[in-house]
Amino acid sequence: MTIRELFLDTDHNCAEAVLLWADERYGLNIAPEDVKLVSGFGGGLGCEETCGALLGAVAALSKRRVRDRAHVTPGFREDCAGLVDRFRAELGSIRCGELKQMYRRPDVRCLFVVERAAAILDGYVRELEEAPHED
Repeated sequence: MTIRELFLDTDHNCAEAVLLWADERYGLNIAPEDVKLVSGFGGGLGCEETCGALLGAVAALSKRRVRDRAHVTPGFREDCAGLVDRFRAELGSIRCGELKQMYRRPDVRCLFVVERAAAILDGYVRELEEAPHED
């Protein structure tokens, strides 16, 4: 499914849609029941703080990169920070409330942000896979 279908047609929230899209794109093998683990990230953690689409992207990056635990995965902290920096640079903020003011439309909610989050994640993952990591 496209990110648009996941977000609008199946009515997932921003974090769920990005994670489900990444699961399909990268074969992350996320069980449908486990998508609920990011449900609370939608709407900026329900209080318009950190963007749920960004948090869904970080969850997908985590599933893809972490083999055992985050703190023993070389470069993982920097990888997450890099993704956040990319998102902020492209969209102007990582805060849900600010992003909603800039991009939200009544007919499609935050589709633009959700689509950009998926695209940013995809480009970033490709770059990371081209760069050497210590394993």
